[in-house]
Amino acid sequence: MTVQTVLHASEKRRVQEGKVRIEDLQPGQENSYCMCLEEWSREMKDAGDKKRYWYEEAKPKGLRVKLAVDENGAAAGMIHYMPIEQTHVKGRDLYFIYCIWVHGYKEGQGNYQKQGIGTALLEAAEQDARELGAKGIAAWGVALPFFMRASWFRKKGYTRCDRDGIGVLLWKSFSEDAVAPEWNRQKKKPRGEPGQVTVHSFVNGWCPGQNLVHERAKRAAAEIGPPVVFKEYETGKPEIFNEWHIVDALYVNGRQVRTGPPPSYDKIRRTIQKAVKRLRL
Repeated sequence: MTVQTVLHASEKRRVQEGKVRIEDLQPGQENSYCMCLEEWSREMKDAGDKKRYWYEEAKPKGLRVKLAVDENGAAAGMIHYMPIEQTHVKGRDLYFIYCIWVHGYKEGQGNYQKQGIGTALLEAAEQDARELGAKGIAAWGVALPFFMRASWFRKKGYTRCDRDGIGVLLWKSFSEDAVAPEWNRQKKKPRGEPGQVTVHSFVNGWCPGQNLVHERAKRAAAEIGPPVVFKEYETGKPEIFNEWHIVDALYVNGRQVRTGPPPSYDKIRRTIQKAVKRLRL
């Protein structure tokens, strides 16, 4: 079912031409969705096909995808969510929002942020989850003022229910008997091996930014060669996620590398090379 939302004049920010429609992902739009609406970006092309594979596996598990489309047919924003039981978050009878994103670059379709599109996407997802019988909906946010801000969700009526580092778990209940979700906290940490530099890459597939980190680390490890050993963990597989409780992360000899925003290839390569130099001292 397609949901259409028109933003009224009372909104502080209006979409271009005063309206936007929110619709389910349609055939032919998958490529744009899998590249987070940045199909114009060379960087996104370097992220590989992992999101496409994740999408194909997630569809039969209840994945829902909606796009915000302007009057010219350009995708200005997106949201995707699925039953929480199929995600990395502990919960039941809820939907979990993986990501909500409004295009904010001059390239491609242009900057659509701060025009009410994010609110329209969120409201459409909440309505859809209610109609599907969910008792509530959850989302993750960041405690710092950048992408997926927890403060933004709180302004939309969400309540913080858990926190792990800067990662905040929030939710909105639709039913009195709904139970708040919880993070699955990390079980163990990767460790280096004697005589080598071990690069552990944990990748889920749903986030192209993290897929990009994985591909860059994999290429850097291959180009540097011995004594670098690259180990890949596909955390979309339950047996792998349940062993570690890690979704997306990069470690070099047991030291976690910051991956948000995605570091450049050169920076990742330098990080690995420094570990090689320490090994040879």
